[in-house]
Amino acid sequence: MSDKVFEVVCPHCRTTLWVDGEGRKVLKAEKAAKKKESLDDLLAKEKEKRAGMASKFEVTAALEQEKLKQAREKFEKALKNG
Repeated sequence: MSDKVFEVVCPHCRTTLWVDGEGRKVLKAEKAAKKKESLDDLLAKEKEKRAGMASKFEVTAALEQEKLKQAREKFEKALKNG
């Protein structure tokens, strides 16, 4: 490639681009090879994902219990006043 062609690597997706400096056009793009993950890495990610879901469920269940409690209190108050 000539001196007026620049090689740039995207910091996000690791794609390599060759850009013509004069024409300001992408001449070639080459995607980075995907990193193969080990089975241990995949299992660790899955455990983390499940733990996050469990905590979200617990928070949601607690909120629903609080809503139910408030609704019962309002209902009982309405029965006494009505």
